[in-house]
Amino acid sequence: MADGTYRFQQPVAGQFYFQQQTQQHNHPNTHQRHLARNGTGSPTGRLKFNTDTPSPSRSPPLNQSPGHNPYNMYSQGQHVMMSGQGHQRFGMPMQKFQHPSHHPHHAQQHPHHQHPHSQTSHSAIGHQHNFSSGTLSSTAPHFTPTHIPNGTTTNVDEEIEEPMNEHWQQQLQLAAESRQANSPHYYARSVAQQTKGIHLTSNQADTNGTEDRSLAKTTKALSRRQDWMALDFGGQGLRAISTGLFHYTFLEKLYLNHNKLKTLPPTIGQLKSLTHLDVSGNELTELPEEIGMLIHLKKLLLFDNNLHSLPYEMGYLYQLDTLGIEGNPLNDVFKSRIMQEGTKALITYLKEEMPVNLPPSERDWVILDDSNRDSSKGQNEKFTALSYNTLCDRSATHQQHGYAPSRALAWEYRKDLILNEIKGYNADIVCLQEIDQGSYHGFFREQLAYNDYKGVYWPKGRAQGMPEEEAKVVDGCATFFKGSKYILLEKNMIHFGQTAVRRPDAKGQDDIYNRLWQKDNIAVVTYLENRLSGERLIVVNVHLYWDPAYKDVKLIQAAILMEEVTQLAEKYSKIPACTDKTAFRFSEPGNSTDGDGAATPVEPAPSVQYSSGSQIPLIICGDFNSYPGSAVYDLMSRGRLIEDHPDLEKRLYGNLSRLGMSYPFNLKSAYGAIGELEFTNYTPDFVEVIDYIWYTSNALQVTGLLGDVDKHYLQRVPGFPNYHFPSDHLAIMAEFSFKSKKGKVVEVDFGPQRDRDRDRDRDRDRDRDRDRDRDRDRDRDRAT
Repeated sequence: MADGTYRFQQPVAGQFYFQQQTQQHNHPNTHQRHLARNGTGSPTGRLKFNTDTPSPSRSPPLNQSPGHNPYNMYSQGQHVMMSGQGHQRFGMPMQKFQHPSHHPHHAQQHPHHQHPHSQTSHSAIGHQHNFSSGTLSSTAPHFTPTHIPNGTTTNVDEEIEEPMNEHWQQQLQLAAESRQANSPHYYARSVAQQTKGIHLTSNQADTNGTEDRSLAKTTKALSRRQDWMALDFGGQGLRAISTGLFHYTFLEKLYLNHNKLKTLPPTIGQLKSLTHLDVSGNELTELPEEIGMLIHLKKLLLFDNNLHSLPYEMGYLYQLDTLGIEGNPLNDVFKSRIMQEGTKALITYLKEEMPVNLPPSERDWVILDDSNRDSSKGQNEKFTALSYNTLCDRSATHQQHGYAPSRALAWEYRKDLILNEIKGYNADIVCLQEIDQGSYHGFFREQLAYNDYKGVYWPKGRAQGMPEEEAKVVDGCATFFKGSKYILLEKNMIHFGQTAVRRPDAKGQDDIYNRLWQKDNIAVVTYLENRLSGERLIVVNVHLYWDPAYKDVKLIQAAILMEEVTQLAEKYSKIPACTDKTAFRFSEPGNSTDGDGAATPVEPAPSVQYSSGSQIPLIICGDFNSYPGSAVYDLMSRGRLIEDHPDLEKRLYGNLSRLGMSYPFNLKSAYGAIGELEFTNYTPDFVEVIDYIWYTSNALQVTGLLGDVDKHYLQRVPGFPNYHFPSDHLAIMAEFSFKSKKGKVVEVDFGPQRDRDRDRDRDRDRDRDRDRDRDRDRDRDRAT
């Protein structure tokens, strides 16, 4: 067996020597030569093969004896510090194939050693050496069950502190790693070292025409700026940060660690794409409230600062996985919670205990035309319309709105806020989306009746055939109008999916059944007449499908909507005039019509008649789930859908996709006069305009609009709903006036004098024509 230095030496080949212990044992024969060792320790317990090893029949030199090597074949002594003081185990020389139980005289004859550097009981336990037993694993331990290997008795368990859980262990580990990263640009250098020599290749793979929608959002985000999305200013000794840094809103990682920053500017809240922020090793004494705007943060490292507290706005950081606070004199309430329950528990605590801030200033009312504003006639010719997606209770979940406190998300709180907002605006017409049946019948219809509102409601299509209790939670569209001002002439509901499958051209169109019919979105159409002026008005309340992946469905829903409204308008134009338009009046002391102080009722004007549906004033309110510039927006504003529109993605929807469609109304967005609002839907992941009020510009004119939300307030609010805004949508509101109708021009008869003047003008024109003809003939003769 030529195993070189790995072969255990037999007794005939030389004497075996035990390893020298660091403590003094009571052995009379202590070999001084044990101090001389030339072998290099191997953490694996094995040496590299020595090519100079002599023949196996020869004994190796004394300095190569395995008895002198702490990592020899049988010693198994590990050089790694595990937990304890300087105990060592002794390798046992054994004959080949000899069982270790044949050597009882080596079992446990060594006395226990007391170390001079005595420690407290709890620290002694934390410093025991751990050695694998090697070939002596079958023997009994050299300590009794009442002793720990380092000599500490087991009765110290009562004095041991509670062991650290995984949350605090992670804190300490990350803090140690952070303290090692104190060199300039540590993370940038690490990344550069890791990517050194790596050749980047295109990540575009052949998908055989298939579409991976899971990557759509990521690809869109990276397309904005793909060259770099991280900055490392670590270890620079910075005392201040330029505000220009916070214009790089595409940044995903920012390292400001190991500087001398005392504060962070509030403008850091602009970096809403950040997922990793490291400000460890600075001199921060507080964090700005705007830190809560970094809603996509997953790792926030604050190690080794001087933070005594944390802003409650950090409760908005519902996606935060790691919050590093070790090395800060943080108050016990925050520190104990993160130590015991982790980052998520602390963030939830901050969110739920967040105090209610001051409400924003009221939204401005933008006046576009103030003519006839104070006259009674002008008021009768004007009306206001409000559109509001209220976020039904079933959609207000913590999974979708994890940044919202539980109380602000609760329907019992939000419904009162919505009701007060509607009453405050006091619009003549109110169009609500995402109102479930239970809330409409059990709350809004009853409460708004006290403010002179009457309502029309339909739930979405899936409520049909459901049990009554289950149908109560299905949302739909509700239209309210002032009962003292308007008469309800007609009401209808448009179910887009059912309407599509009933079309004669739907046969064989699979996309109608597979994509459109499965969506149960609806629109509610009401036909109203003003009691006093006689003007009639079509009000449409609509909610289109939400998913961006179904833009073809939304486009077809909008096209079906306009086709159906066109047909209904023609039907409404044939409705005869109203004969009884007097509003019901309660008999109350102040409403008596007898005596001198009686109020004279205004005589209602006759109903206005329309020769065609396109002449009837029309407003369309709702949540279109489409932003300006989208196909739905273009359809509503331009009046036609072109055939084979790109958003249809070559799907088959009958004549709508093959021939296109158009409608006779000239629609405009109410906010188009001043530009659309900054947003109508406000969440951390989506800030866009998707709610509109469309109107026919040939019959109506916009005179006022509800403005934007206070921008200063939004600097510390990452999304709605919250304590002041009960929905993720904004209420939008517009004031309209009816345009005066163009009648036939009637000429006025001024008597004989006008006839004489007309004859004189005719004679003068005739003489002028005759002179022109004579001059033309003369010029022709001269030319010939």
